[in-house]
Amino acid sequence: MDNRAEVRDFLTSRRERLTPEQAGVPSYGGRRRVKGLRREEVAMLAAMSTDYYTRLERGNLTGVSPEVLESLARALQFDEAERAHLFDLAGTASPSGQARRQAADTCRRTSAPTGVREGVHRILNSLSAPSYVSNGRMDVLATNRLGRALFTDAYGQTTSGFNLARYLFLDPKSRDFYLEWATVARDSVASLRTYAGRNPYDRGLTDLVGELSTRSEEFAGWWATHTVKFHRTSTKKLHHSAVGDLEVTGEAVELPGDPGLRIVIYTVEPASPSEQALAFLASWSSRTAADDDELTPRPQVF
Repeated sequence: MDNRAEVRDFLTSRRERLTPEQAGVPSYGGRRRVKGLRREEVAMLAAMSTDYYTRLERGNLTGVSPEVLESLARALQFDEAERAHLFDLAGTASPSGQARRQAADTCRRTSAPTGVREGVHRILNSLSAPSYVSNGRMDVLATNRLGRALFTDAYGQTTSGFNLARYLFLDPKSRDFYLEWATVARDSVASLRTYAGRNPYDRGLTDLVGELSTRSEEFAGWWATHTVKFHRTSTKKLHHSAVGDLEVTGEAVELPGDPGLRIVIYTVEPASPSEQALAFLASWSSRTAADDDELTPRPQVF
């Protein structure tokens, strides 16, 4: 992805969303010709010259100090995810072609792992709650049995995993599965945008974003807002085709031994209808697994 374009669009969109009243800047009445703050107003709040801020907003973060980035984040009232995104964008702004190629090589080596260690599989299988392992591109790489049962429609006929963003935007069944689909879909776009700031040279991400932008107007519209978000925990209302409605809370646990991977664990409120639905899902998945075993041909012993 083009770092300068990403920086330009991100800073412009953040400036335009902040009103003078929110920033504590006198507006002096009258009609304003710009949406949100003017560049000179951001520069004043960040204690820098207008020319210097204009250079930053045009996409040039090369050599910008952490102190300047902190001042800019405060001026634009960034939250934690937005501040981190700004620093990520600055970190990938490289002055030379060689350094840029080295950064790209590093990203390709360290981003979006696609394999899961046996030890992580054992952790998954030891969990009694629906759980899965995913990477920053939202590829679901492994699940335990209950997680596989929960996402049975997303898996479809495949057993090798799926991409959650692709499922959300390209599979009509996702709109029945997620009862608050728009919220989940917007959050997924913000999560991908956050990942893109850290891994701008991830070809798999570029291909995914290109595919979704082409095939989904909703994705393209939300991607263009440059919203970023840390996706650590959330509550989702689901409708499972076999067990009905349930409300789950997902907790994302990073895997220090596998940078870029996380385990997402879904829990339900004790003694709730969702707990009953989850118990039924466990029973249903056990019966389904048993039926599959019966249909699997066994070698004959002579």
